[in-house]
Amino acid sequence: MIAKTIRILIADDHPVVRSGLRGMLESQPDFQILAEAATGAEAVEQSARLAPDVVLMDLRMPEMDGVEAIRAIKAHRPEVSVLVLTTYESEADIVFAVEAGASGYLLKDAGGQELFRGIRAVCRGETVLSPSVAKRVLDRIKTPHHERLSACEIEVLRHAAQGTHNREIAQATGVSEATVKSHLSSIYRKLGVDDRTAAVTKAIREGIISA
Repeated sequence: MIAKTIRILIADDHPVVRSGLRGMLESQPDFQILAEAATGAEAVEQSARLAPDVVLMDLRMPEMDGVEAIRAIKAHRPEVSVLVLTTYESEADIVFAVEAGASGYLLKDAGGQELFRGIRAVCRGETVLSPSVAKRVLDRIKTPHHERLSACEIEVLRHAAQGTHNREIAQATGVSEATVKSHLSSIYRKLGVDDRTAAVTKAIREGIISA
């Protein structure tokens, strides 16, 4: 039985990483590299034009970050599977990528065989998570619902961690300033803290957001 050829788009802003991935993936007879993208916008454009089976997506991309690119790719080509391949494993990164439509989330220290299996699995419609990412997801599921931060709350907290004022957070997230204040109050309650600094410190310590 001849294996189905899996058509892949590599999206990463580092040329050396793209070259290394291409060389690794081309060793597999059932993989075909369609193109490379150096920005999130390029990944979206090439996905719409080439219709790959799988997009390997880094999260930190210029012009359009990986999460935005995943969302746009899935909007134009819902049949495309996106496998995140990144160095970032904060809860926020994982949540945003999965909610945007990613089918898998692997770290760049994954071995070649793990990456090959992951590509084939997401192409079959399966979900793939690296062991450390899977642990974070399971921990999030096991946490009582009233203590979990929503995706919107995590986004507000990420902006707060950068020292952004409520008005600017509201503009960046597309909500009212009153909603931002409401989110912050909820964050404080869920994390068991009294102010923004303590919330950011605890969130970083617990891996909810990255430093």
